[in-house]
Amino acid sequence: MIYVIGALALLVLTLLLVSVRIVRQSEVYLVERLGKYHRMLNSGIHLVIPFIERVASRKSLRETVVDFPPQAMITRDNVSIEIDSVVFFQVTDPVRHEYEISNPLSAISNLTATTLRNLVGELDLDETLTSRDTVNSKLRTVLDQATDKWGMKVNRVEIRNINPPRDIQQAMERQMQAERLRREQVLNAQGEKEASILRAEGVKQSTILEAEAQRLSQVERARGERESQILRAEGEAEAILKLAEAKAEGERLVLNVWKTSEPTKEMVQLRSMEAIEKVADGKATKLVIPSDATSLLGMVESVKQVLNEK
Repeated sequence: MIYVIGALALLVLTLLLVSVRIVRQSEVYLVERLGKYHRMLNSGIHLVIPFIERVASRKSLRETVVDFPPQAMITRDNVSIEIDSVVFFQVTDPVRHEYEISNPLSAISNLTATTLRNLVGELDLDETLTSRDTVNSKLRTVLDQATDKWGMKVNRVEIRNINPPRDIQQAMERQMQAERLRREQVLNAQGEKEASILRAEGVKQSTILEAEAQRLSQVERARGERESQILRAEGEAEAILKLAEAKAEGERLVLNVWKTSEPTKEMVQLRSMEAIEKVADGKATKLVIPSDATSLLGMVESVKQVLNEK
């Protein structure tokens, strides 16, 4: 009896251990009952009925990265190249992922290879090398549409390497060297051109400044000469004015003397002599002198003596 109870207890314990399922985070279990999908177990502890239910599959909900081997392809210009790609996908519907496709990784690999061949066949080698983003975007769109019914979502597709033939690589390297040499020559020519322009501008500015300096010097010199002439003219005018004022003052004094005193014989004779002098200063070719002028000439010495005494 004891053995029977022990056997039953061991059987019950074994059944419990078999029935208990612990599901980890980011994982789900698909449970089938009598060979048909019954339910999905999320993260946590669950019980499965032995011999009636079984865990048919375990699915990870995390993003998965698949690296596909290089695939041989031909471009539009008949160049054979090898391309290897990386696909990032995630299971969004575990049920469809389990029952809609038998080998999802193989399906994605083949779909990626055929789609890449179609895309690369429409591009030249240079376009293939420089249009990775375009190829990645188109490839991701095609894969996402195709894998949607499989319960998968393609988040990203990257072309990792593009390997053209060795001779093509050497030709491309020579082309790049020639392009770099051309750019170097262009840059050198542009530098020399800019340097020549700067030198010419410097010479031009220097010439302009020298001409401006000469012009200003000439202007200042002419201004100085003009001011000097003006000062000389003003000095001469002032001298003439002073002489005229002195002469006028002398005449005024003489006139006052005449007005305040009785004219003497000598003064009358002196005035006569001055009148004769003014007449002689004229432009006439003939001069008529009064008869008594000779006697007046004789009186000059006496007039001078009288004036000296006064």
